[in-house]
Amino acid sequence: MASGFFALIVRSGGAGLLVLGILDSSFLFAPWGNDLLMVAVTVRNPHVPMMLYYAAMSAVGSVLGCLLVDMTLRPLGAKGLEKYLSARTLKRVELRVKDRAGHSLAVASLIPPPFPFTAFVMAAAALQYPRRRLLSITGATRMIRFVAIGALAIVYGERIVRWSENRWVQQALIWLVVICTIGSVVSVYSWVRRHRASA
Repeated sequence: MASGFFALIVRSGGAGLLVLGILDSSFLFAPWGNDLLMVAVTVRNPHVPMMLYYAAMSAVGSVLGCLLVDMTLRPLGAKGLEKYLSARTLKRVELRVKDRAGHSLAVASLIPPPFPFTAFVMAAAALQYPRRRLLSITGATRMIRFVAIGALAIVYGERIVRWSENRWVQQALIWLVVICTIGSVVSVYSWVRRHRASA
């Protein structure tokens, strides 16, 4: 059952990476989601042109997700951030974005979870950082990240396949999906509630 479940996800290929990229970079709770799927599809088709295609689809999905965040937070301004971020996260992110927004976005795009990538995108949008720059920086750095992940998947493909066939690893991944699903439901509910309150 586990192997069939993951085979179905992997067969989604570039389309799955695009959709997951949109959701992961906006209001979905899916830590490591795109990274793991990027590895899985690349191991299944370990050729450089296909890896670059998968990386591009992941990066485009991430940019579209950031665009959704930008369109939601930009009209609300800095005051609107208080409804979406905790006071501690807001203070830390706001200071970094105000001083070096471009650099902060690039670093946030490259560093894996639990680094609060979406929080930096939200802050940049709310503080009126130019949308074109925000999306350009995010797209370029996300592409670098996914190409690096894809390259590692090609090099270590056989080891990854053997590792993924372990029953305990598959069970752990299923639990990760369950946790992400629950977290996503809570996250979407919070977004809708706060957006209605702001409106």
